[in-house]
Amino acid sequence: MLKAYKYRIYPTDEQAVLLAKSFGCARWFYNFALNLTNETYKATGKGLSRNQIINLLPSLKKEHEWLTEPPSQCLQQAALDLSTAFLNFFEKRAKYPNFKKKEQKQSIRFRQKIKIDGSYLTLPKLGKVYGKISRFPVGKLKSVTVSLTPSGEYYGAGLYDDGKNQPESTSEGKALGIDMGLTHYAITSDGTKHGNPKYNRKYEVRLAKKQKQLSRKHQGSANRNKARIKVAIVHIKITRCREDFLHKLSRKLVDENQVIVVENLAVKNMVKNHKLAKSITDAGWSKFCTMLKYKAQWSGKIYIEVDRFFPSSKTCNNCLHQIDILSLDIRSWQCPKCQMRHDRDINAAINIRDEGLRILAGGHLATASGQRVRPSKGTAFRGDVG
Repeated sequence: MLKAYKYRIYPTDEQAVLLAKSFGCARWFYNFALNLTNETYKATGKGLSRNQIINLLPSLKKEHEWLTEPPSQCLQQAALDLSTAFLNFFEKRAKYPNFKKKEQKQSIRFRQKIKIDGSYLTLPKLGKVYGKISRFPVGKLKSVTVSLTPSGEYYGAGLYDDGKNQPESTSEGKALGIDMGLTHYAITSDGTKHGNPKYNRKYEVRLAKKQKQLSRKHQGSANRNKARIKVAIVHIKITRCREDFLHKLSRKLVDENQVIVVENLAVKNMVKNHKLAKSITDAGWSKFCTMLKYKAQWSGKIYIEVDRFFPSSKTCNNCLHQIDILSLDIRSWQCPKCQMRHDRDINAAINIRDEGLRILAGGHLATASGQRVRPSKGTAFRGDVG
């Protein structure tokens, strides 16, 4: 299996200068190749292949001598990244490739002449770069991606192949349904409600203060760059707090359960609601589901996503009676058929778990009552984010 380990690295002044040149050259070549591909497509109706882009390097290095300073494989990797970006676009996994900017996160990738020895990361032309190597994984080092954050921190992410096969998944064990929310972050089918820390809301006053200071600085000045770094530090603080919470919660749920069922929410559509967009973005549901998925695969667990149109909140988990309307302000309701009282979120989590088990058994087109759960065409989507 392939696993990545991220380390904080501390390059010397000379190494930092070479890294800056490498970031700039890789970014320039990526943008040059993207622009040339766009122009070629407009002129001929065809783009440029990966090999055609790489073959441009010898002539470009003669024309621009500064392209010879960074490691050559960084530029070659930029061509591979552009080719992958176009492939993801054509297969509708991503948007059309954009031009890279200096103000964004910078990164380069090495695939040859790399190794980790003690507390040092050896890279081509850079030599040994000191880093805080907290874990020494067993396996073959496939690549190292060096990145620079907007706050000025350097990281090296090593991709390892441990030589092990992915464990076979089995459904024997405890099954858990998870309903995502905003008041509570995750509500599970066993009745547990995990609180939502709302880190963006927690640090929004500090962030607004730093952004206000940034807006008062002159464009291109050294003081503006210092203020920009302070804003980036607050953003990184929020990101790290959120990722720490998501990693701990996802690890806990994966370790304690064998089958994990979540709802496939349309987050891109839900953030169009301007009243909830900030809270939904702060929650990071997509990243949480991604963590659940790959951690379940690594552990031989089963991860299932239930269709977003499945009426989990409006269906009684006891008699499967479905009510017509259930607004978001109603947090509990009583089934008119069996008279059972339901907590809205726990009931949804139980229904999500049961629907996931039906999918696992092969009956994903029908509910337990034998009826289809997809609404007819033209039915408006209603996101349940209670």
